[in-house]
Amino acid sequence: MASRLRRSSAIQLIKAELPVFRLYDLRHTHATLLLSNGENPKVASERLGHSTIVLTLDTYSHVLPDMQEEAAKRIEKVLFGKLSA
Repeated sequence: MASRLRRSSAIQLIKAELPVFRLYDLRHTHATLLLSNGENPKVASERLGHSTIVLTLDTYSHVLPDMQEEAAKRIEKVLFGKLSA
């Protein structure tokens, strides 16, 4: 059943001249966009239906380096009233 649905979806995407993707790809993109735009990881975890925030953070850890840099900039602004370039 799932295989037939994937094939049918792919055919429709090809007919519409769109790139072929899986529904999981949309889910992954949604989570990545949430986290990379500063959404609280707990909120992202709940939206994804993950049982724990640890699962979310482990799965989407590739987003974390940018989040760390942004957090450092925010705390610098709080402490020193400026943002570094």
